[in-house]
Amino acid sequence: MKEKMNGKKLKLGIPKGSLQETTVRLFGKAGYKIRCSERSYFPHIDDEDISVVLFRAQEMSRYVEDGIIDCGITGNDWIEENESKVERVAELVYAKRSMCPVKWVLAVPEKSPVKSVKDLSGKKIATELVKVTEKYLASHGVKAEVEFSWGATEVKPSMGIDAIVEVTETGSSLKANGLRIVEEVTSSTTQFIVNACSWKDPIKRDMIERMVLLLKGAILAEGKVGLKMNARKENVEKIIGILPSMKAPTVAMLYDKEWVDIDTVIDEEDVKKLIPELRKAGAQGFIEYPLNKVIE
Repeated sequence: MKEKMNGKKLKLGIPKGSLQETTVRLFGKAGYKIRCSERSYFPHIDDEDISVVLFRAQEMSRYVEDGIIDCGITGNDWIEENESKVERVAELVYAKRSMCPVKWVLAVPEKSPVKSVKDLSGKKIATELVKVTEKYLASHGVKAEVEFSWGATEVKPSMGIDAIVEVTETGSSLKANGLRIVEEVTSSTTQFIVNACSWKDPIKRDMIERMVLLLKGAILAEGKVGLKMNARKENVEKIIGILPSMKAPTVAMLYDKEWVDIDTVIDEEDVKKLIPELRKAGAQGFIEYPLNKVIE
């Protein structure tokens, strides 16, 4: 692969800010070690055929569309806001705090009389996601003033703004600022996007497809562990009946032909409940181990 690149590097953008730490950690699990410096926008990666740059998620899709970078990671919300023409190669479902989509919601002060988006006709709304919000209002036949918010959007209602459209994972920050969710405007997942010309380059496309495969495997492995155990052959069916495996567990003969090794992948949160049950069913010699990737 290094000889085939002929000096060309794959230019990869990763999001600076709230998604940065989670993204770097997932790349590490996928096998790409990225080291970020507080003073540099060009992290080091342990692959000489790839160069990495940090961009804000809000800007990423524009830089990919314009060919400044070959590929990048950003939210679908910003692709829609920028109306960027890029190749969406993969949906990578993860966020700052969880492995779930984020939501952009319409929120108002707790004591506001607003009950639905229809009540905001002629009102003022603050958000970073201006174009998406305007399309949302238009789809409901509502005419309202939408102004761009440079940040600290949750504070705006206390300063005279009627409503905000803000991103949230749990809603806790909105509640802490005395706000109530009225409706969901849109949901967004993290996307791996590619410049149209770069996607047509066979060498770059191959590198991107390999990277995406490993990233998906890293995401699928989140919250899962491997569990090995030994059991007598007569107890195997009973033990397998207890296991909530992704697929049928692997059963291998041991040197003593009356015993087998059982290997499976389960949710980490189920381990504390399952091991006592499995032990009662005749399993023993448990080994729990972490997973970097699960590739189906």
